[in-house]
Amino acid sequence: MAAEEEVSTAAANRPENERGESESEGEEGGMAVLDFDMLCASVALAAERRKGAAAAEAAGDGGGGGGGVQRMWEGDVVLDCLDDRRIALEAACLPCYRFGKNMRRASLGSCFLQGMVYFIFLVAVLVSLIAFSVTRHHIYLYMGLGAVLLLAIYTGYFRRRIRKQFNIRGTESSLDDCVLHLICPCCTLCQEARTLEMNNVQCGVWHGRGDTIYLGSNGEGNKAFAALHKPSLVPIKSPGLCGMDRTSNGADEHEPLVPPAQPEQV
Repeated sequence: MAAEEEVSTAAANRPENERGESESEGEEGGMAVLDFDMLCASVALAAERRKGAAAAEAAGDGGGGGGGVQRMWEGDVVLDCLDDRRIALEAACLPCYRFGKNMRRASLGSCFLQGMVYFIFLVAVLVSLIAFSVTRHHIYLYMGLGAVLLLAIYTGYFRRRIRKQFNIRGTESSLDDCVLHLICPCCTLCQEARTLEMNNVQCGVWHGRGDTIYLGSNGEGNKAFAALHKPSLVPIKSPGLCGMDRTSNGADEHEPLVPPAQPEQV
């Protein structure tokens, strides 16, 4: 009788134990789901913050000011003047056109308008020098020198605006920019053009050197890319084909070796 009572008591307590275990498992499962949801929410929030920070940094880097990114001019004013011969020829033979293109890239005016202003200053200088050589009146000489100074101030002002817009390293004084355009106008135009073109500046937006490699062209960028990424001399087999071959070979091993059925001869 005692044994039967113990068996009945154990049978009565078993549903309660099972119910308690199921409730504890349910609570643990709920806590696990809650922890997983909190983890997903925190990861999504961190990713959103990181994405926003990256977008803000890209906007600051690609925009005009450049944020805290400190940039530099491409090459020296005089020593690297002939690095790009096309730019050097344009600056020497057609400085008004070269200046207009630089201003258009930096979004500081149209190419035609800025080129015409530069051309007017040049014409004023040449006319004054010719008039002085013919008449020997010093008034024309002073007019020519004044036109030269005005041209240096004008171009130096826009050089300073380029430095401020793209956060290019340099002195805070605008006098250095004016002096450079006064002493070496062609070399200074070359440096500005190299900086704007090599960094792919379009409509006042600094894209950087990474966007200057065009794979569809036959220029120097394509040649440099091909030199860095030479094709491999060892033939590489596709992993998909290897897997297919491996599967077919395995299937052939397990298939019985049965000779193919020969067609019946009539």
